[in-house]
Amino acid sequence: MTPTSTSAPATDTAAPGGENWLRLDRQICFSLHAASRAFNGVYRVVLKDLGLTYPQYLVMLVLWEEGELPVKKLGEHLRLDSGTLSPLLKRLEAAGLVVRERSARDERSVVVRPTRQGAELRERAEQVPRRIVAATDLDVEEIRDLRDRLDVLTRALDAAAEES
Repeated sequence: MTPTSTSAPATDTAAPGGENWLRLDRQICFSLHAASRAFNGVYRVVLKDLGLTYPQYLVMLVLWEEGELPVKKLGEHLRLDSGTLSPLLKRLEAAGLVVRERSARDERSVVVRPTRQGAELRERAEQVPRRIVAATDLDVEEIRDLRDRLDVLTRALDAAAEES
């Protein structure tokens, strides 16, 4: 018995120079996805000492930089919607690292700020970037260049999405 194929016949997906663009290893999205998963694995180990998950660490980074922020602004910084951000903030609040309060100026708005314990955690977190750099096998200039290029890519993709 011979296997039957239910897939459509292959179309010509060769790029100039004969490269097959539909190969998984040619997809920039997959390279970014794989790198992101690898980063998450390293961050999981590094952040364990701080008692933070990677998304919680990102929240704390913004709060250490900005201080008190409306939840909506925090979500904009992190590119997270409130449905994703709210559970993160709830867990950080339960851990004693942040406080959420209704804004005195606008009762509809909730502001979040680090507690004293959350602010003190910043000092311990200062070792995180050094450990991440060490894990990448890249020098600081290469990391800056990569980050800058990814920022350009993100802006281009955001613009393309807005045009759609």
